[in-house]
Amino acid sequence: MKPHHPTRILSALIIGFGGIGVAHAAGFQLLEQNASGIGSAYAGSAAIAEDASTIYFNPAGMTLLPGMNVSAGAVGIKPNFEFSDGGSTGPTTFGGAPLGPLGGNPTGGGNGGNAGSWGLVPNAYFSWQVADRWWLGLGVGAPFGLMTDYEEGWAGRYHSEKFSIESINVNPSVAFKVTDTLSLGAGVNWMQLKADYRKAQFVPGLLGPGSGGDLNAKVDAKGDGWGWNVGLTWQATPATRVGLSYRSKVKIDADGTTDISNRSVGAAINIPLIGGLQGSYDADASIELPDTAILSLVHQLDDRWTLLGDVSWTGWSSIPELKIHNATIPDAHLDLRFKDAWRVALGAHYRYSDRWTFKGGVAWDQSPVRDAAYRPSALPDNDRYWVSLGAKYHFNKSTSVDIGYAHLFVKSTSVDNHSADTTAGTFKGDYKSSADLIGVQFSHQF
Repeated sequence: MKPHHPTRILSALIIGFGGIGVAHAAGFQLLEQNASGIGSAYAGSAAIAEDASTIYFNPAGMTLLPGMNVSAGAVGIKPNFEFSDGGSTGPTTFGGAPLGPLGGNPTGGGNGGNAGSWGLVPNAYFSWQVADRWWLGLGVGAPFGLMTDYEEGWAGRYHSEKFSIESINVNPSVAFKVTDTLSLGAGVNWMQLKADYRKAQFVPGLLGPGSGGDLNAKVDAKGDGWGWNVGLTWQATPATRVGLSYRSKVKIDADGTTDISNRSVGAAINIPLIGGLQGSYDADASIELPDTAILSLVHQLDDRWTLLGDVSWTGWSSIPELKIHNATIPDAHLDLRFKDAWRVALGAHYRYSDRWTFKGGVAWDQSPVRDAAYRPSALPDNDRYWVSLGAKYHFNKSTSVDIGYAHLFVKSTSVDNHSADTTAGTFKGDYKSSADLIGVQFSHQF
């Protein structure tokens, strides 16, 4: 038998992930940290331990994976956000002063097109049994992401024209098998976050006394932070396993710039402006990404059927607002008031043969958005319902591939956002939203 070198495998895993690139996708927390869980709507995620991706959902699950294991894949996400304006109006103040007759007028500009577009969420994992009761692991993924992109000049342009968040998380882990039925796991997380936020800024006197017009405002920022995660698995009976895991908050302090530039004002070319705000300014922001807890159950009903259940909680109340501090120019402020959210999932696996296993699942996924008054155009989210299907194919005892698909039904979504930032005006209307996920995961045991 050829010897295997863990350091070479680890290097290849990281290099391969880097070639894929950092992903972005609609939705702020990306549950899609593997494709093998899509088919069952991620039910049983902290207890199933099908492959090395258990490092993200519950590192204690590594103790169910003998030897060395590599798993890598990607999930494509296609959200749809289609807006219908219901009377959005422009800003009422500028620089703390009322705009008078220039303020509070209908914005016009159309519905912004479909703000959702395809995004890719890659992942890669490696686990290694280093002793009879000890395992080491490494996971690389993108646990947070957001992408909404509207047509320039649309009705909600003073709230957002584009909002993109990209993340990368590196998660070294360790697991210990305490007894034949109880295992513990823990890890540390280094996360980097990049943000790109673009909107229109109404400026009075832009073209002369008594006039007003729009400038482009763009914020680019990047920062990183540290967190930790722990988990346990308990084999309650030979047929039933329980998993419990927790991921900590991660505070990100991001630095960057706010760029103010001209845009075409009633013509195909730029017009010389009087406002004098154009330029690049230092900017910074802080955000505390939420913690998450998962309780999972896996039950082997018979030699064909496996039943899965999942309840998870996310502490979104750690993000009451987002403030972007700017040098020289006024700060930007998003009043979010996110609430903590729950998710419940049920699923099943059916082992059709030694090579084929089929999967299905459903889930209810609660949105952190409190109500229509605090629903931002950057994240026009609402409660979602998952319907999922998938299949695993075993090429042999060591190598398998998973394919999964899910459709997310989103409740009818209204917005009536009277922003705390009066330079943004009122954003009002309705959204029709949905999403489709499709993923592929390759796994191999050495």
